[in-house]
Amino acid sequence: QVQLVESGGGLVQAGGSLRLSCAASGRTFRSDVMGWFRQAPGKEREFVARISWSIGGAYYADSVKGRFTISRDNAKNTVYLQMNNLKPEDTAVYYCAADLRPSTNPSMYSYWGQGTQVTVSS
Repeated sequence: QVQLVESGGGLVQAGGSLRLSCAASGRTFRSDVMGWFRQAPGKEREFVARISWSIGGAYYADSVKGRFTISRDNAKNTVYLQMNNLKPEDTAVYYCAADLRPSTNPSMYSYWGQGTQVTVSS
């Protein structure tokens, strides 16, 4: 099993920044790929960004490209999502997920954190 714990969400004004963290523990060798997803009320869960522990290779959804940056600290088993120039449409619960293979499809990820709320006011 892999355990994921997110932190760093909150309320911010449009144009502001937040940094989310996702700490992984347990059998992390089963989770080379770490992804961030988000889900707004009444909407499906959508891909935000992903990165590989072993090779990096950050990949982003078009909606966040240029504003969000995903990174990892292998020594701390922690993945980060730096979110800049936030917009009201970024408001959602943000989830960290893990699996062996890269994908933008949330159904392909086996392990999930509990989520952290991000609210962007206009």
